[in-house]
Amino acid sequence: MKKVSILSLHLGYGGIEKCVVNLANILCERYEVEIAVCYNLYGESVFPVDPRVKICFLNGNLKPNREELNEVIHRKQLARAFKEGVKSLKVLYRRRKSVVDYIKNSDSDVIISTRDIFNEWLSTYGKEHVLKIGWEHNHYHENYKYANNISRGAKGLDYLILVSSELQKFYEKELRNSSCKCVFIPNSLESFPKKEASLKNNRLISVGRLSPEKGYLDLLKVYHLIYKDYPNWTLDIIGDGIEKKALEKYIKENQLPVTLHGFLGSHEISKLLDQSSIYIMTSHTESFGIVLIEAMSHGVPCVAFDSAEGAREIIHSGENGYLIHNRNKKAMVLKIESLMKNIEERKLIGSQARKSVEKYKSDIVGEKWFSVIEKRDKND
Repeated sequence: MKKVSILSLHLGYGGIEKCVVNLANILCERYEVEIAVCYNLYGESVFPVDPRVKICFLNGNLKPNREELNEVIHRKQLARAFKEGVKSLKVLYRRRKSVVDYIKNSDSDVIISTRDIFNEWLSTYGKEHVLKIGWEHNHYHENYKYANNISRGAKGLDYLILVSSELQKFYEKELRNSSCKCVFIPNSLESFPKKEASLKNNRLISVGRLSPEKGYLDLLKVYHLIYKDYPNWTLDIIGDGIEKKALEKYIKENQLPVTLHGFLGSHEISKLLDQSSIYIMTSHTESFGIVLIEAMSHGVPCVAFDSAEGAREIIHSGENGYLIHNRNKKAMVLKIESLMKNIEERKLIGSQARKSVEKYKSDIVGEKWFSVIEKRDKND
């Protein structure tokens, strides 16, 4: 049986980390699977891991100290800032050494990297017989320095897996003079609900990290406009992050019936999606939008700004959801209110959304991964 290792920064809350666990749970049906983890944030994965998957924490209880360092710098506490800076350098050193040592000493047949810096180390230190795969989740968002880093690190890999066809086309051009093959494999759904949401409840929902690029302040402004005419519709936001206090302040100042749930597990998110009638995405950027396909799998109609590249890949506006151009808040309000007033429209769009994301089921996506992993044997 082949052994597959997946290099992961951590197994805490995060889109990449959820995808790592989903993939490990798929691959363990055919292979021995191990997730090698740099930072031990919670003592275990926050997402459910198949018991056949081995988790190896490379650095004991090592955690990053970025937040502590930023805080003391902000407060201009120079002595503590120096101390935290030294600690940060030690953490980075241990991270690099542990991953490089793991790659050098691994008995795996396949190693999958999930970060740009891991790509470089895997390219440099991976054994010749090992199938080396990079897995890029992020969109470069016109940041060509970042894109160049990805391309440079991937040149020594066998494959670079991209989560959108747009990214595949871009990196194929960037890596055309290398032996690295670019393959589009979308992220997968953890599970596919047995039935659609009823869409009868006056509830709006959004899921994601509370950080600037997700546009949650814009979401609250959109909801504020809706609330004036539809005060019986509530909003649930699932996630946590650096913008939480700013969002709490806006909610309190405008007395809005918005619930900030913080991070929730898959089961709790699924229950809330079942109780919701419209999903709203206000992200400025989004590489894939796994939360979109999760909502759509429940038959919940989705409205998103088309600035989110991942939303453009998933939603065909007017068929299985709606895309709003130029981050036009008034246009988004009008579209959401149209759905709010018409349950038949909600059901039609939601039903078509659910059908359109069946291709992201784990068994279908899994076959694409199996094909890449087994291809070398077929070519030998």
